[in-house]
Amino acid sequence: MICPVCKYAMIVVEYRNIELDYCHNCKGAWFDSGELDLLLKSQGLEEPKAFFDDIFNSQEAASSEKKRKCPICGRKMKKTAIDGQPEILIDTCRDKHGLWFDGGEVAQLIKRLAGEHPTKHDSRGPVISFLEEVFGAPQ
Repeated sequence: MICPVCKYAMIVVEYRNIELDYCHNCKGAWFDSGELDLLLKSQGLEEPKAFFDDIFNSQEAASSEKKRKCPICGRKMKKTAIDGQPEILIDTCRDKHGLWFDGGEVAQLIKRLAGEHPTKHDSRGPVISFLEEVFGAPQ
């Protein structure tokens, strides 16, 4: 798969039978819908459809960032804001193929989610742990 930012070939990171596409050059990560679904189900989230619907059906965020093309279908993705301070802008495929996180955005999301749920006993706790193990715990 080719990185939608820098056009380098991405590597596949396999962890617990879940594959993520990672760009070693720009540090971006692609989570396709199927892998996200597996990740969320494997971590105990019974109904990941609601999670995806919230992200994929959200309003497009205003941004001066260049629009990225989906590495699956090649269509321009929309910018989606994940609320909080600071706001995290991710790219979502309009055809629901997946989500693109620029370098550092996964770590920002982990830090935010871990801060909101420090005990890790809720349904998102195992997902946060998975992401920390794959992408490194934020300092």
